[in-house]
Amino acid sequence: MSFYLFVLSVLFITALADLMVGVSNDAVNFLNSAIGAQVAKRRTIMIIASLGVLVGTTFSSGMMEVARKGIFNPEYYVMHDVMIIFLSVMLTDILLLDLYNTFALPTSTTVSIVFEILGGAVAIAFLKIRSSGLAASDIFAYINTKSVIIIVTGIGLSVVFAFIFGALIQFLTRVIFTFNYEKTFRRFGSLYCGVALTAISFFILVKGAKGSSLVTPEARHFIMSHVREFLVISFIAWTIFWQLIISFTKINVLKIIVLIGTFALALAFAANDLVNFIGAPLGALRTYQIGMGTGISPLEMTMEALKEPVHANTLILLFAGGVMVVTLWKSRKARSVTQTSVDLGRQAEGLERFESSPLARGIVRMGISIGEIMQKILPASVIDWISRRTDPEQYKLPPAKDGKIPAFDLLRAAVNLMVASALVSIGTSMKLPLSTTFVTFTVSMGTSFADKAWGRESAVYRVNGVITVIGGWFFTAFMAFSSCFLFSIFIYHVKLPAIILLLAFGLFFLYRSNKLHREREEKYERMEREYSFEGGSDSATRVMLRMGKLIEEISANIQICVEALNNSDRRKLKSCYREATIIAGESESIINDIFQFLRTTSDDSKGAAPRYAHTIGALQLLAATIQDFTRDCYKHIDNNHKAPDELQVTELTDVANRVTSLMQQTGTMLRQQIFDALAAEKNALKELQEIIYKYDKRQMKRIKSGKSKSRVSLLFVSMLSRMRRMAEQSIHLAELSGESVAEMPI
Repeated sequence: MSFYLFVLSVLFITALADLMVGVSNDAVNFLNSAIGAQVAKRRTIMIIASLGVLVGTTFSSGMMEVARKGIFNPEYYVMHDVMIIFLSVMLTDILLLDLYNTFALPTSTTVSIVFEILGGAVAIAFLKIRSSGLAASDIFAYINTKSVIIIVTGIGLSVVFAFIFGALIQFLTRVIFTFNYEKTFRRFGSLYCGVALTAISFFILVKGAKGSSLVTPEARHFIMSHVREFLVISFIAWTIFWQLIISFTKINVLKIIVLIGTFALALAFAANDLVNFIGAPLGALRTYQIGMGTGISPLEMTMEALKEPVHANTLILLFAGGVMVVTLWKSRKARSVTQTSVDLGRQAEGLERFESSPLARGIVRMGISIGEIMQKILPASVIDWISRRTDPEQYKLPPAKDGKIPAFDLLRAAVNLMVASALVSIGTSMKLPLSTTFVTFTVSMGTSFADKAWGRESAVYRVNGVITVIGGWFFTAFMAFSSCFLFSIFIYHVKLPAIILLLAFGLFFLYRSNKLHREREEKYERMEREYSFEGGSDSATRVMLRMGKLIEEISANIQICVEALNNSDRRKLKSCYREATIIAGESESIINDIFQFLRTTSDDSKGAAPRYAHTIGALQLLAATIQDFTRDCYKHIDNNHKAPDELQVTELTDVANRVTSLMQQTGTMLRQQIFDALAAEKNALKELQEIIYKYDKRQMKRIKSGKSKSRVSLLFVSMLSRMRRMAEQSIHLAELSGESVAEMPI
């Protein structure tokens, strides 16, 4: 039994790591709404969420059944098989979740654990069937097919229902209260709060109590037999309480509702998702307890006893909750995962993280067509009334204390939290391991859709973002199943050496991923420090700083790209092309800053409008040119074409050195906002143009004489032209910024 004691020890050690990487991924589920709406200081939000997590862990006891018998039929497996399955599950889960965390991509811990257990169980069943000579169809006897179908169907339907309920409830809420909701809320807000708090009380305290290890069977029976009375009394009590608060105080009750909703969703998260992190180790512990001291070999003892109901130890649950809370406060990855859903659901326009796609465009066109049909069916007066009530342009969100505008208002944050917590709690009470990531993400997408956050300007990008995220969830299922399948077979055949090798690989992977994440975070923080100043996030100073940094990044990319082309270094050229895509995104972000500045500036001087327009045009041209420049260089070498000859290399290097020197100095001028050297830079640009003209003439002679092939000649000429264009546009940006600084009041 010493081997299995070692496996059990490894399982509980990996459970700690899994709790950490799991919470880092799932923290976005219950923190996003409160932080996105900036309802309170982050510290306050974290304290309330932590309390919700601790309470929720005691509600998760019933969910532990899923890990022990919800996916496979334990009577067909011996103790040795079950221990291998659970160990493979934990090793796979840590690596998979940490991979997503490193790249700040939210995924579903529920989907990962379900398909990991399924993959491990199928792998062992496959080996047992193969060794015994049974038919392949017998594998269905090993798997709890009915339970798997219910779980997968529940997860899939949760996405549909979450979007529908999120959109419908948000639409009705907005029709009642509108975007400018303060006055209306003082009249009817108590009813809204009464319904909201009654829903939270019912789904969390009543439904959640069914799985709690702290509630006695008698108390549970009493609660469930008086549900109707509880609902009526709860609604009346909450409505009266909030009416008194609204009438006699100046407290913003929506903030309190959002904080209560944060607590509720954190509680629902812990109750529903704790099984994802410690269900396998607790299942292995139960397996070890069953097998210990029986005298039957682990290779022969079947695990029918796992089908018996067992409540997890409350102390273990609370300890796990404590680890989750510490991780919530300390994990840097927990912060970096949140941005995707905020960007996709934000009310204001801005830089879109995703491109469009044919599928997204088709969905948007279908939505537009449905809207046109509804306009023909409904009376014009009804459409006009609804449009006035739900027009987001009637009210602009004021900036928070830190000067930043919240992603959405408190009303939407409240709906996000309450609908999501209610749906997750229903799933928990039915012992369905719904994905809190699926539910919370899809609810927030539904509410943003109802709030017209997906306007014609951003719809295709937002829809494609949703498709991308959901597609990533399917990839999670595939990776979880296949990885755990392979790990189980490897451990089954190689035994202890396989476990040691996988542990060593896991430690190395975690080290590398944490190092990569730390480097990404440090780069981001360094950029934030470079861009931070007293002028504020939307000032002209920020724009100049960012443009200077952008020009310096482009010049560095040009230098590396030319060197890589001369050396036929395909990997470096591919990296340059990727960097150019990032630079293009930064250019769009700067343009968005310019738009934000234009909305707040009082600069109505005669030359202001064309100056801003020319600045935007120059930024777009710079971004497009560096992308074309790096793409053509990469494709040339990727297609195995001949590299430039020695003379062409000399000329390209000379031009690249001149261009990068000029652009570096221009970038410094913009960042320092000192334009005394602008005249000298213009002279340097003229010299550059003359040099390029001379090299173009030489190249034409080489083409005429047949000394230069057409492919490399075309690349050479286009490179010179694009480098000249980028130098010209950088000088143009410096000129425009210099004019702007000259007109600023002293």
